[in-house]
Amino acid sequence: MPEPEENLDDEIDLVTEDNRSIAPWVITFADMVTLLMVFFILLFAIGTVEQEKWRQIKESLREALGADSVEELGTRQGLDVIQTQVDDQTVHAVDEVGAMVNREMEDIISEVEEFVFKNKLSGEVRVSSDERGAVITISDVVLFPAGSADMTPKGRTTLRQVFDLLKQFNYNVKVEGHTDNTPIHTLRYPSNWELSAFRAAEVAHMLIDDGYPPERLSVEGFAEFRPKVPNNSVENRAINRRIEVVYQRGSIRKRMVKILKRK
Repeated sequence: MPEPEENLDDEIDLVTEDNRSIAPWVITFADMVTLLMVFFILLFAIGTVEQEKWRQIKESLREALGADSVEELGTRQGLDVIQTQVDDQTVHAVDEVGAMVNREMEDIISEVEEFVFKNKLSGEVRVSSDERGAVITISDVVLFPAGSADMTPKGRTTLRQVFDLLKQFNYNVKVEGHTDNTPIHTLRYPSNWELSAFRAAEVAHMLIDDGYPPERLSVEGFAEFRPKVPNNSVENRAINRRIEVVYQRGSIRKRMVKILKRK
């Protein structure tokens, strides 16, 4: 029995000595190899094309090229379509469409600004542009009483004035309702979600009654969750309570593509 114990002690000493004999650079090298492996895995993950991004690329190419279809994600044919069709002429066409969209947006904004000035609506109607398109903002102080989606007589007058302008541009329009963060809890409006949606729908109904094509309208309510300024004062809350009529950039772009194809 003593012999095995001595042999075990000898083995432990041998392992300990072997560990001590490993050069420090070997451990550093092993760490470096591990990090390189992780790095290449990350590169592979980043390089994978997501389905949604590919769908957006296909839609953009289809509009710019007038192509009926672009091959699906990951196929050799899809890569060939991009390589063969995205040439200097295509790039020029895409740039030209973008320039046409920007000019049309500028024209809309200019028309609205002139309209607001002539009708003395500067405190009630504003116009701007962002990634959504050309945005006409109407204060809900003018359109609706507090906590209600029933339009005031003055609001109807103001909206009809704005409608005279809206019908000049034949684009898809989205009506967005926004509130401040003041809570509401009534039978008709359990929260600001319902209030903002009802207000946007009321504006859309009035536009339809006055002749705006319903197929070109959509409605969204955002409650208090997309404020323009912090809800920390009476003035700021009044700014956040608004209706936004958005001439959608995508609709403008489609029209410009059609015009460009006819040239």
